[in-house]
Amino acid sequence: MLHSMSNPVPEEPVPQDGAGVPDGFQRLWMPHRMAYIKGENRVSGSGPEDCPFCRIPKLADAEGLIVARGALVFTVLNLYPYNAGHLMVCPYRHVSDYTDLDDGETAELAKHTKLAMVALRAASGAQGFNIGMNMGGVAGAGITAHLHQHVVPRWGGDTNFLPVVSGTKVLPQLLGETRDMIAGAWPGAS
Repeated sequence: MLHSMSNPVPEEPVPQDGAGVPDGFQRLWMPHRMAYIKGENRVSGSGPEDCPFCRIPKLADAEGLIVARGALVFTVLNLYPYNAGHLMVCPYRHVSDYTDLDDGETAELAKHTKLAMVALRAASGAQGFNIGMNMGGVAGAGITAHLHQHVVPRWGGDTNFLPVVSGTKVLPQLLGETRDMIAGAWPGAS
């Protein structure tokens, strides 16, 4: 059966008399993801004028998916999360390499990483974390010109075959709801 995010249940079943043998799988049809797969509208972030991490802090927190703001860094929900609650800690300053951070930025990035872990444990019961940076395209950075640290919450049994076999990640909440939940659990949030 073919399902679409805009129309979860098709009005009529997709005929199973085409080429191939029916396999019993249901299909989740999400054509809007093709632009991402093809790399369309992908920004390089090479300069502050086209960098999403320079643009996001100018937005309202809910609109930019910002969980918390510091004096030198901010923490934002990843628009393309590896797992529900995947956060990124970013300096406001457009800098590409960890060694280019000043001492204040380095300290606040570490503090926000720690606070992100506390908030994710409180909000969602995270049992572990993957934390790290991908600096440079060869290291896997999607946006190479603006440093960002990933904080990915993990739970027992959160890995399965869907991402490997079908390139599909199941997320239990809308991103805005996840942002609100984590922001509400951020230490010192009122």
